[in-house]
Amino acid sequence: MKLITCEIEAGKPQVAVLGDDNLVYAPKGDNISMTEFIRTYGDKAKEVVSDAMASGEGVPLESVKLLAPIPNPEQDVICLGLNYADHVTEAKKFDSSFEANKEKAIYFSKRASNCPGHGGDIPSHSHLTAKLDYEVELGVIIGKDAFQVSYEEAENYIFGYTIINDISAREVQTEHKQWYFGKSLDGFTPMGPCIVTKDEFTYPPKLEIKCFVNGELRQNSTTDHLIHDISEIISELSSGMTLKAGTLIATGTPEGVGMGMNPPSFLKPGDRVTCYIEGIGELTNRIV
Repeated sequence: MKLITCEIEAGKPQVAVLGDDNLVYAPKGDNISMTEFIRTYGDKAKEVVSDAMASGEGVPLESVKLLAPIPNPEQDVICLGLNYADHVTEAKKFDSSFEANKEKAIYFSKRASNCPGHGGDIPSHSHLTAKLDYEVELGVIIGKDAFQVSYEEAENYIFGYTIINDISAREVQTEHKQWYFGKSLDGFTPMGPCIVTKDEFTYPPKLEIKCFVNGELRQNSTTDHLIHDISEIISELSSGMTLKAGTLIATGTPEGVGMGMNPPSFLKPGDRVTCYIEGIGELTNRIV
């Protein structure tokens, strides 16, 4: 099941399901956000959208405005840094501050008050950065409040998956001791095009993950190469903090980012970045 947030009527964002017929079906009833939808329906979400699809009242995808699945997260996105081995190597070559102890995950948060969706623009913030970079990542969405969840139980707390582009201002990121500012400028968390519910994949998901810049393949890996896997992440974080339903976790990026190229190649206005994850789709955004 693929869930989207879209505007069927201008200015009225709503949760809908994308059918195999490329039609968009909106559940009847209250117009609630995706986070509220997940919190309210959880594991019963499929029943709700199945009823909407049974109505047969679908509209063509091209006739709606597609937004990020969770355009305005209620909390910061939880991110994993240096969680693919080859990315650790390229990051250290760029700046020695990117040292990683693989025994322990690197967690940081990312302010994401307004996330661009598929087709949305990413502001370049050229007054702050000349080293704008991309990072395709598998996003995990928590489906119900999780506290002190065991490794074995972690899968049961997942609602679904999406694509996140962890846009980063590299010199801002490295100049500060923590990465928050360089990762959290407005528009730096493109997301989409949809949320695919967990039942669509075997667990843990082994999916192709790629990123293209102006059509050039830059990143190419699979999601089973995570150093710290999804169950470990959920179990460790929930051991001392509650992960609320709707929480977004960005699991890290593989090698091939701009700072890892020789010489480094950063984004500029006019560039188009396409992030792809098998079974989820493509997230394309333009730098402005």
